[in-house]
Amino acid sequence: MTITQLEYIIALDTYRNFVQAAESCFVTQPTLSMQIQKLEDELGVKLFDRSKQPVVPTHIGEEIIVQARQVLKE
Repeated sequence: MTITQLEYIIALDTYRNFVQAAESCFVTQPTLSMQIQKLEDELGVKLFDRSKQPVVPTHIGEEIIVQARQVLKE
């Protein structure tokens, strides 16, 4: 887990759109998607429900995003 990955999940939670989140992080959409996927694989959980538009966090994703915001705040 990296600070960058935490920034990416917060951006995706904020914008609920991969393209807009990537633009806000100054990366390409595939880069953002890949890093979020890596984080999900590392944690063994899905953070976002990609079947819905806009993209929404899963229940466990919401909890992790709250923690990520706290980590970055500190």
